[in-house]
Amino acid sequence: MSSAVRRSVPVRTFGDWDDPVPGYIEVDFVAHSGTSSSGSFVQTIVLTDIATGWTKCVPVRTRDSGLVIAAIQQARSLFPFPLLGVDFDNDSAFMNELVVCWCRGQGLEVTRSHAYRKNDQAWVEQKNGAIVRRLVGYGRFVGSEATASLARLYAVARLHGNLFQPSFKLREKTRIGARVIKRYHAPVPPAARVLAHPGVSEADKERLRDLLEASDPVTLFTGIRVAQEELGKRVDRRGLNSKPEEPVAIDLQRFAAGLKTAWQAGETRPTHRRPYRRVKPYPKRPSMFEPYEAQIKAWLEAEPAIPAATVLQRLMGADPSRFRTRSLRMVQRVVKAWRADVMGRIILDGDWIKRAHAYPSAAEGEIVRSITTPGNILR
Repeated sequence: MSSAVRRSVPVRTFGDWDDPVPGYIEVDFVAHSGTSSSGSFVQTIVLTDIATGWTKCVPVRTRDSGLVIAAIQQARSLFPFPLLGVDFDNDSAFMNELVVCWCRGQGLEVTRSHAYRKNDQAWVEQKNGAIVRRLVGYGRFVGSEATASLARLYAVARLHGNLFQPSFKLREKTRIGARVIKRYHAPVPPAARVLAHPGVSEADKERLRDLLEASDPVTLFTGIRVAQEELGKRVDRRGLNSKPEEPVAIDLQRFAAGLKTAWQAGETRPTHRRPYRRVKPYPKRPSMFEPYEAQIKAWLEAEPAIPAATVLQRLMGADPSRFRTRSLRMVQRVVKAWRADVMGRIILDGDWIKRAHAYPSAAEGEIVRSITTPGNILR
């Protein structure tokens, strides 16, 4: 059934939009699964308007078609203009009869991108990293409490990002051979693009102006940090036995004063922390050559050109229960390491010139002899 629904939805690529009016949005999922994609975990549905860059994020507990419909319904009430169309990827949570038929019943134009072509949804894909990952990180969140915490974070971040955070918008892209030249509009917040666009009604613009006047960027930024502090306690944790805590009251004046110097030392956001896990130091395993290390070095001192196979034969004669023919590779590594150590000590001791031509090993001797030839010595 999903394949039949997918075939009924037309494909729209990056170059097919041709500067649409506000109201056409791209929709995508962002998984908060941590290092493992197994089991159930919270996901964020990101909805980005193509013309203005206005973005709304909605957290959902599971990847469910009914929750996709609920997220689009919620976003319709929070966008400053009516929605006209939705563009999905080929995810089965989007490409199913329930979601597609509901969107068409609501008068929304439904399109989709090519499979495995993320650039077809370039506007929402860049918001996945610039907004969701920047605010939340890559930790794992599970359960209703984590979903509610994410919802509180996105409620504040929606106003701060869309009203006060400037962003670039591509104006044109020209290709000259293999060179691509991109030119951008001046960076402005999405709210400024909404107010300047002729396709938005005056009533919608007036409501947006009222929202701008009632919002304070410092207060919103403080709310983001409070919500991130709460989420930081849930990173990579189930949170099933944790008790909800009251949010810590923050002195707004002190917070605003600290912003002047916060950029100097950088900031580690609470959502990017990992819970400390004590790992016991594991003792180093003794080497099988340790009891015979002195004997091996004595053999190599007496016969520097002795091959590793001969050393192994002698070790097998000394301890047949420990050494076998399959140990040849390990013996070769031991011999190679010892010879490299000897070469280093010869060079550092300053005695390497007179010992170079007397060194019996063909490979190392050839290297050292090439260094000591007249005209090649560094003075």
